[in-house]
Amino acid sequence: MKVWIDQSLCTGDGICEEIAPDVFVGLDDGLFYVKEGDKIFSEEHGSVGNDKGVAAVPKGKENDVIESAEECPGECIMIEP
Repeated sequence: MKVWIDQSLCTGDGICEEIAPDVFVGLDDGLFYVKEGDKIFSEEHGSVGNDKGVAAVPKGKENDVIESAEECPGECIMIEP
């Protein structure tokens, strides 16, 4: 499973990070981004706008990512099988 966030829809509520802190992280701009380990996929880190903005979901965290997407008020979390 892979996941990415459409920052144009992100409302900055942080529900995703509360549910799945291993996959989502908030930055100083007030938006949330996906991560793989220590690598954050954001414009600040040079990864948004290309295929590098898609993170692999760690095994065992799939249900947390699905819950995050369902609970997100901005509906900005996109999941790929």
